[in-house]
Amino acid sequence: MPSILLLDHVGARSGKGRTTPLVYMPDGDDLLVVASKGGHPQDPAWMHNLRAHPDTEIQVGGKRLKVHARETTPDERRRLWPKAAAYNPHWGRYRKRTSREIPLVLLEPREEN
Repeated sequence: MPSILLLDHVGARSGKGRTTPLVYMPDGDDLLVVASKGGHPQDPAWMHNLRAHPDTEIQVGGKRLKVHARETTPDERRRLWPKAAAYNPHWGRYRKRTSREIPLVLLEPREEN
């Protein structure tokens, strides 16, 4: 069963803090989130916010982590899409609903300061 994390992000235009629950898939030390928005033609707002402010925090269970969000490289994307679609079949179905390339985002742990 896929797991949920809470993603903190800052509005790209508003500057307001927001929190969004997202399904994630572990990938080594990183966590993968998929900006599918149910196959909608546009990326979800949280994706725009992460592009503007990639250093953020997440909560997984009772643990808070500082992370850096980045979109996957083409090679990472080729490796991760099949795994992601097997992990959460909804992601594969959403991909078929849209002509946009759904962003895959790695949340990489970063050092505490």
